[in-house]
Amino acid sequence: MNGLIVCLVIAAFLPFAAKIPLGIAMSRAGGYDNNHPRDQQARLEGFGARALAAHQNAFESLIIFATAILLAIATGTINENVQLLAWTHITFRLVYHVLYLLNFGILRSLSWVIAMGCSFAIMGQCLVS
Repeated sequence: MNGLIVCLVIAAFLPFAAKIPLGIAMSRAGGYDNNHPRDQQARLEGFGARALAAHQNAFESLIIFATAILLAIATGTINENVQLLAWTHITFRLVYHVLYLLNFGILRSLSWVIAMGCSFAIMGQCLVS
């Protein structure tokens, strides 16, 4: 179970780590506007726009992954396969973020599918156990 909890903590941290490139992009776009950050973010282009999208997607992914992990813990579905799926999810979420920033759309989408597939596979394991 410790591995699942570690994965959940990492996943919860990822949206905040994803804010770093976004903050850098905002700073380069005339300075970080702490009074109206969302207005400034809406005007970002290129790298900044991709950093914003990656940041937002990290929160969206967290909802599904956290649900899967908590479901696994609640149902006692803690086995090697579930742990492998959890770590694979984390790995591909990290890859996803880098690919998003580098503007590799097809590979980014593939890593998204793999990561999300892992979350739903964890849920599926809970249904059959």
